[in-house]
Amino acid sequence: MSGGVDSSVAAALLLEQGYEVVGCFMRLGSPGEELDSLLPGEKACNTRNLRIGKQGCCSINDAADARLVAARLNIPFYVLNFNNDFGRVIDYFVEEYNAGRTPNPCIRCNDWLKFGKLRDYAHQIGAEHIASGHYARIKKINGRKMLCRGKDTDKDQSYVLFGIPHDHLQEMLLPIGNLKKTQVREKAKKLGLPVSDKPDSQEICFVPDNDYAALIERTSPEKVSPGSIINLTGDVVGEHPGQQHFTIGQRRGVGVAFGYPIYVVDKNAKDNTITIGRREDLAASGLTATEANWFIPPPTDWQPCHVKIRYNAVPVPAVVRSSEDSKMEVRFETPQFAVAPGQAVVCYDRESCEVVLAGAWINSAVDSCAESVNKSTAE
Repeated sequence: MSGGVDSSVAAALLLEQGYEVVGCFMRLGSPGEELDSLLPGEKACNTRNLRIGKQGCCSINDAADARLVAARLNIPFYVLNFNNDFGRVIDYFVEEYNAGRTPNPCIRCNDWLKFGKLRDYAHQIGAEHIASGHYARIKKINGRKMLCRGKDTDKDQSYVLFGIPHDHLQEMLLPIGNLKKTQVREKAKKLGLPVSDKPDSQEICFVPDNDYAALIERTSPEKVSPGSIINLTGDVVGEHPGQQHFTIGQRRGVGVAFGYPIYVVDKNAKDNTITIGRREDLAASGLTATEANWFIPPPTDWQPCHVKIRYNAVPVPAVVRSSEDSKMEVRFETPQFAVAPGQAVVCYDRESCEVVLAGAWINSAVDSCAESVNKSTAE
């Protein structure tokens, strides 16, 4: 229970279905905080002295909201101290940016904490299931439980759950997956839950101001330094304050002008350079990915599917196949733009675009202009 409307309604629905429910809040704040005395969101921080935002999902005020909901539902409520474990998520985030990649800490948090450490705790207290307020569904298809997109496609969160091992689906419950967000809020109001009108989380909880580069500079200042902005022929056309300030596909704030729109088409952490080009230079015919997690037997031949290459992307037709060492290859039917290493690629079935087939972490774009430049430079 995060203190938001989604997990609160999820708990209420489980009660209605006859489950014995135990509410758990993951505490990610500093050890000195008292849960009985509310603090402003900006004072809630973790061991690395990072602020937990007011609109995140783990502030001290969120814990108070979750407790109020648990009291309203008359269920036990426990606050679990995942402070030290959360440091692993932050370290991953910083290391990925320093390596020139674009991380997704919410997916790692789901894998490592919500359905990792929390699952361990559930086993300790004899719980048979782990439930959350994610907009996704678990459906049995041909006798096999599968992760599926939520009915509310605008809120669908199956993308951020791709890393859950298939055998863990047996223990997962996603009670609001068949509901629209408006229905969830209506249910909360009907039940008199105090969070029925609470705004949705709109940020990464430990980057409340959305200034990712400032976070990197505070935690690893030795890794951030000015470097060159280059064009696709390798000419230096400007200077940047550190490659961590940029992501693939970024257009605004690049710092140089040519009289036409320019985009970041590549990053090189080793040389501390960013490469700029036109939008068409971002086009890629496919991608390679690592740490693949399959919900079906991994196909070695090309299998038709739909894929998402970022959380808010529209699924597009493609083909996918498994390769050695938990790797994955994807080829798009039509070129896609801004394939960013470090982000996730999630594959859905071709027919309904509903069932999650697999997911992995993007390693590189295939046949992009930036890739061709890198090969030429290496040669």
